[in-house]
Amino acid sequence: MFEGYKVLFVEDDLPVRVSLTQTLELEGFGVIPCRSAEEALPHVQPGAQIIVVTDVRLPGMDGRALQAHVLATDPGIPVILITAHGDVQMAVQAMRAGAYDFIEKPFAPERLIDTARRALDLRMLRHSADELRSQLQAASGIEAALLGKSPSMQQLRRQVLNLASTSADVMILGETGTGKELVARCLHDQSPRRDRHFVAINCGGLPEALFESELFGHESGAFTSAGKRRIGKIEHANGGSLLLDEIETMPIPLQIKLLRVLQERRIERLGSNEEQLINVRFIAASKSDLKELGERGQFRSDLYYRLNIATLMLPPLRERREDIPLLFEHFVAQACKRYEREAPELTPDKLRDLMAHDWPGNVREIRNAADRFVLALEDLDSSAAMLAVPDLGLARQMEMVEKALIEQALRRTGGKVPAAMELLGTPRKTLYDKLHRHGIQLDEFR
Repeated sequence: MFEGYKVLFVEDDLPVRVSLTQTLELEGFGVIPCRSAEEALPHVQPGAQIIVVTDVRLPGMDGRALQAHVLATDPGIPVILITAHGDVQMAVQAMRAGAYDFIEKPFAPERLIDTARRALDLRMLRHSADELRSQLQAASGIEAALLGKSPSMQQLRRQVLNLASTSADVMILGETGTGKELVARCLHDQSPRRDRHFVAINCGGLPEALFESELFGHESGAFTSAGKRRIGKIEHANGGSLLLDEIETMPIPLQIKLLRVLQERRIERLGSNEEQLINVRFIAASKSDLKELGERGQFRSDLYYRLNIATLMLPPLRERREDIPLLFEHFVAQACKRYEREAPELTPDKLRDLMAHDWPGNVREIRNAADRFVLALEDLDSSAAMLAVPDLGLARQMEMVEKALIEQALRRTGGKVPAAMELLGTPRKTLYDKLHRHGIQLDEFR
């Protein structure tokens, strides 16, 4: 059930120790029985895959002292205290000091089993979080910028690296919040142009009257308010890269002029008769289908075909759910630093909510969710998210959630099918059928 994880059980009463050890083992738990806290100490190591269940009243070092030692060694190890009747006040104090839970004698075996199962779930989750942090710390270069282990993100990084060394103009397509500007910056940073300017202009945020001047610049006196020469964005990006974000909002007359620049690599400032040679990589970004807009007369088809040489498609977050924990951990760490707060506990229920959410706002939304999590604000509204993506259909949404949960179970169990079956509560044949249907390869998790 919990492959590689153990219950470190400390009880000085031999019959009780033997009986409860057998109870836990019959439920599939691995158990390390100890008759004293001193005997348990060697098993308490940083990163140990254990939880601790200990009686409070022990000869020598008592359970409270053992708890203090465990939390000082590794605060991520849950400690469950078994207390005698009348020690409840003491147990509450122990929980305030960091204990996971306490069980008052006498208790039903089911109470111990349920508490141990929840504690092991938490310990495994904390281990997963530690592994994610290690991956984040080890990431460098483009892997640190474009986070994700999913096949679609691995392919995207390969495409960016392949295009970065060329002078080809690039079109980036993706939904709102998928990180189009971040990808554009990676193209620039990984290219020989990295030492020159990267200039980003939001076509949707410029008044049409100022658009031409912003792009091409102007000479003094070119129009009434032109008191001095201004270098435009294209000229400023000379030798570097220019991102035209939301290019679908660019006015049609400007699209004609941009097409000429793309073809001839020359510009004229407004009010000037002299052409300037430019060496700029143009990167266009859009959330819309530009070909369809062209067919409707809302975007110039010739500009679309001129830009549509090298195209990068950014996957929405709902189609790469395996990257959700890594991204969330990354943004939580950023939020903790920004707000000067400790990271809250990421519970199994919270992780399930994250995995089930549809993320209509994509990476931008998960960053905001991480901020709210650190600030202890409202949780995700899963029902609202389901309504936010009606075009996927309920069946498709459920398939994606199912695939994400199976992959998460395989990651936690190192690709071991029997352990994943236990974790998911799924028969072997059913699980293999789902692996085949979702195209999940076990080798990726081993």
